[in-house]
Amino acid sequence: MRKNSVKNTRINGEVQRVLAEIIRGEIKDPRISPWTSVVSVEVAPDLKSCKAWISVLGSEETREATLQGLKSAESFIKKQLARIINLRNTPEITFVMDQSIEYGVNMSRRIDEVIARDKETIRGREDAVGEEGVDAFDDVE
Repeated sequence: MRKNSVKNTRINGEVQRVLAEIIRGEIKDPRISPWTSVVSVEVAPDLKSCKAWISVLGSEETREATLQGLKSAESFIKKQLARIINLRNTPEITFVMDQSIEYGVNMSRRIDEVIARDKETIRGREDAVGEEGVDAFDDVE
């Protein structure tokens, strides 16, 4: 089976879906944040290993605690994965921290702040036009 085959892509998607369900609903470790997402999964073509990229929304301590909780629950997760997905081999899971969701949330917040600041600037210029009777946009090139 090639790495980018249709079969491997389907297996990656199914493992990602099942991992997300296991992490969300079956693990009772308090170290694992409820804001944990499985961003991507890459199962090796021989089905013996798997990298799971996870994202945790929260502080650095929350991310570290979640990663430690997931590493300690690897055997439980593998057992549940084998029970739900019928594969020839159940892969060994390696969790990798991915901060893309948090990065996206922070960028979205920054964009919202810039838009709000621009609206206030325009509103201030419009007020100046109303009070002084000058065109507030004459100095804008």
